[in-house]
Amino acid sequence: MATTKFIPPVDQSHHKVFAPIKSPDRLLLGPGPSNAHPDVLKAMALPPIGHLDPFYISLMGEVQGLLRYAWQTDNRLTLPMSGTGSSAMEATLANTVEPGDTVLVAIKGYFGHRLVDMAERYRANVQVLQKCWGEAFSLEELEKGLKDHRPAILAMVHAETSTGVCQPMEGIGDLCRKYDCLLLLDTVTSLGGVPLFLDEWKIDLAYSCSQKGLSCPPGLGPFTMSSRAEEKLQRRKGKVPNWYLDVSLLNKYWGSDRVYHHTAPVNMNFGIREALRLLAEEGLENSWKRHNDNAQQLWEGLEDLGLELHVPEELRLPTLTTVRIPNGIDGKAFALHLLNKYGIEIGGGLGELAGKVWRIGLMGYNSRSENVERVLKVFESELPNFREGVSFAA
Repeated sequence: MATTKFIPPVDQSHHKVFAPIKSPDRLLLGPGPSNAHPDVLKAMALPPIGHLDPFYISLMGEVQGLLRYAWQTDNRLTLPMSGTGSSAMEATLANTVEPGDTVLVAIKGYFGHRLVDMAERYRANVQVLQKCWGEAFSLEELEKGLKDHRPAILAMVHAETSTGVCQPMEGIGDLCRKYDCLLLLDTVTSLGGVPLFLDEWKIDLAYSCSQKGLSCPPGLGPFTMSSRAEEKLQRRKGKVPNWYLDVSLLNKYWGSDRVYHHTAPVNMNFGIREALRLLAEEGLENSWKRHNDNAQQLWEGLEDLGLELHVPEELRLPTLTTVRIPNGIDGKAFALHLLNKYGIEIGGGLGELAGKVWRIGLMGYNSRSENVERVLKVFESELPNFREGVSFAA
C-alpha cells in the first residue's frame, strides 16, 4: 500500500510555524470600514447558535425593526443581506430589473458607475446622467432625464463615498411618482450618520452596509424595498436571475414563515443587532448632530492648516470629507506614512479623483472629537515635512 505524503502548511526547512493572528492597532479614518464599537465586537464573540434557533429568529425580527428605525421606513421587506454592502446593492437591481427595462443612473462619482455595471449585467437598457465629481444633481436635471428616457428605475447615490457629496433628496421621489418609475438610493455612507427619511422622500429601494455609520465589521448589507417595488417584483415574467439575492425566497426566511433559505451568518447578525441598538439608544437626531459637529470641527481644522476641501460646504458629507492634496505632495506616500508611524488610516481618491484627494471618514463610533484632534495634529506636524521633501522610512 502506497504511503500518503502530506504537504506541510509551512516551509519546514526554515522551521516556521503560524502564530495566532493578531491584527494591528489602527484608527480607521478612511472611507470605510470604520472601527467597530467594542460592544459590537463583544456581541459578535458570543457562542454561535443555529440559524433557526428560536432565540435567533426572535433576534431577526429585532434587527428588522431597528433597520426600519434607522432608515425611517415602514417597509415590510427590510432585512440585512448575508453579504457586504455590494450584495445589497446588487439585490436592489436583481429583484426589480427585467431584460429590456430602462434604468436611468445619475452618476456623480465612482459608485454610480458600479450601478451601471450591475444593471447592464441584468440586461437593462441603461441610460446615464453625468455630473462632475464634486457636484450634485438639480431637480431640473433629473426631471429632464426622466422625461427623456422614461425609465422603470432611477438609481442614484445619496452619499457618494468617492467624492464626499451628499445629494439633496427633496422632491426627487415626487418626480419619480410623476414619471411612474421606482427610486433606488445608495445609502452606504449615510445610514446612521446623515439624515435619512426613506418614506418621506418616497424611496422605493435602498441599500447600505454594516461597516460605516453602524460601526459593525463588514459582512452584512442592509436592504429595503417599498410596496411599489414589491409590486414590480411580483409582476416579473420570470425568476429573479440571482438565487442567493432573490427577495421572494429570502422573504420566506425573514418573514413570518421562517423557511430555511441559507445558513445565515449568525454572529454577524448579533453584531448588527448590537450596532443598531446602540444607534437607537443614542437616538437618530443625536447621532446626526454628532456626525455634523465633528465634521465641522474637521473642516475648520483642515482649512486652518491651509488645505482646500473638494466639495462646497452645502453639499458635504459629514461622514466622508475629501481634501485636495497640495501640489508637490505624494498623497499615497503621506497616507502610508500616517499608517506606518501613527496607525491612522486615511483613504486616497478613486477614479477621476485618484491622486488628487485624500478621503477622511468620521463614521459611527469613530465620529468623535478626540479623533478629529488626533488626525489634525498629525497633519499639522507631518505635512510640512513632506512639503520640504523629507524622506520618511516605513
